[in-house]
Amino acid sequence: MGMTITEKIIAAHCGAESVAPGQYVLAECDLMMGHDVTAPPAIKVFRQIGMDKVADPDRLVLINDHFVPNRDVPSAEQAKAMREFAAEQGVKKYFEVGRSGVCHVLLPEQGLVAPGDLVIGADSHTCTYGALGVFSTGVGSTDLAAAWATGRIWLKVPPTIRFEYSGKMPAWVYGKDLILETIGRIGVEGARYKSMEFCGDTVKALSIYDRFTMANMAIEAGGKNGIFEPDDKVREFLTGRGGKQGLYLSSDEDAVFENTISIDVSELQPVVACPSLPDNTRPVSELSDVAIDQVVIGSCTNGWLDDLRLAARVLKGKKAHPGVRLIIIPATQDIWKAAMKEGLFEIFVDAQAAVSTPTCGPCLGGHMGILAKGEVAVSTTNRNFVGRMGHPESQVYLANPAVAAASAIAGHIEHPDNV
Repeated sequence: MGMTITEKIIAAHCGAESVAPGQYVLAECDLMMGHDVTAPPAIKVFRQIGMDKVADPDRLVLINDHFVPNRDVPSAEQAKAMREFAAEQGVKKYFEVGRSGVCHVLLPEQGLVAPGDLVIGADSHTCTYGALGVFSTGVGSTDLAAAWATGRIWLKVPPTIRFEYSGKMPAWVYGKDLILETIGRIGVEGARYKSMEFCGDTVKALSIYDRFTMANMAIEAGGKNGIFEPDDKVREFLTGRGGKQGLYLSSDEDAVFENTISIDVSELQPVVACPSLPDNTRPVSELSDVAIDQVVIGSCTNGWLDDLRLAARVLKGKKAHPGVRLIIIPATQDIWKAAMKEGLFEIFVDAQAAVSTPTCGPCLGGHMGILAKGEVAVSTTNRNFVGRMGHPESQVYLANPAVAAASAIAGHIEHPDNV
């Protein structure tokens, strides 16, 4: 019997000829990532289990990205713990403030992940790398500590749902809209502990950055991972990044899928997820009566240069509504520099936006854009849970960068065509 891409990668990393859904395996990790929120607890557990040395420091990645530049003393202590551990263990893939960025953009950008890899990270959006044909999934800090010690992770092989997209993408519709539409249809538990394999002619035409966005939000449907068949767009993206080219796998014709879900995108409008779950989706045209206080454009979901270009396309020559705070966050230092060179910052500043150094800050209600009681935000981030971006009585709407930019101009949720 054939295997899916996910099953092939897991089999290759546990020394088996084949694996099947429901099977428990111990798999070798190509990379194990922690950041300034999740690595310090992992370090504590690593000490508690009596370990002195990690199995392979070259497979560890440690990134300062959530509460940086440090917002207070506790966050400074977290960063210090990770900094000292990296030095002690000889971790070369340690990324400090000023040389860092949002982890799930930084790793692909730096060529640290490649097709066929098995990657874990103590962050739920580690599934992002599936855009490159990687099996990548989030784990807890305790599992990360065990993986540091052994180089391996235990997994239950997930069943795979196949998502087939067809039709030509309408104007202003992007990967963010496809994944929000998908989550809206199946719900936030619709793919719980399952692999989400994205395919179809529409997917083949997507940019690699739209694929990153879709894979990133597989976890918002409960997915164990999201994955695409790697192709020439992946090869093009990886060229010149200094990493390995990887193993380009595809699902066998006789692979067994738990289900196939078909989605025609040809009539799709930009999709917005309303408070307070990512599956509470509506077309943007139905939400023009929603006044807003803040817009955030960035994050591991939509902080790539292409996302900033899209926002600039909408914002050029315009200003944010007087009642709206507009915050724009390039995801890495390299993206920040490229955006500056292209003149995007001038467009943003002329639109009266605040442009930040790379950080996850506002996405998790950490800093750089926390909401007060009763405030409403449109954000290109991935979660809109109660209290996610600040006060529990604030509200967050999720949208693509063009909708977010248009809403900043209008002062309410708005279609880009209307600004």
